[in-house]
Amino acid sequence: MSAPATRHKPRPLSPHLQVYKFIPTMAMSIFHRITGGALYVGTLVMAWWITAAAGSEDYYGFVSGIVGSWFGQLVLFGFSWALMFHLLGGVRHLIWDTGAYMEKHTATKLAIATAIGSVVLTLAIWIVVFVMRSGA
Repeated sequence: MSAPATRHKPRPLSPHLQVYKFIPTMAMSIFHRITGGALYVGTLVMAWWITAAAGSEDYYGFVSGIVGSWFGQLVLFGFSWALMFHLLGGVRHLIWDTGAYMEKHTATKLAIATAIGSVVLTLAIWIVVFVMRSGA
């Protein structure tokens, strides 16, 4: 005797991105993941530079020339911003792990503060670097 055939209703599809309103917390989540990947690549560049420092003087000069170029400085600026953004995003998640600031309006304000804070901290770091370089 065989089991009776059952009719299955089609499973509902997950909502697509077009259904959701793009909000700051969503943007912060996306950027947090992107900066995590950027930090991986940036750390490899930093390891390359440190390894070159342990090698010959010529190779260190070559790598320092790349890192010290306008493009290398742009990459370092982006790396430092990604580091600050990812750091503040981690602090934001740590705060949320305590159950604080989970209300929608507060979470949005915290997300915006994360973005602004990462830019401010990055600029502060680079200002200090340039002041130290100039010997002022």
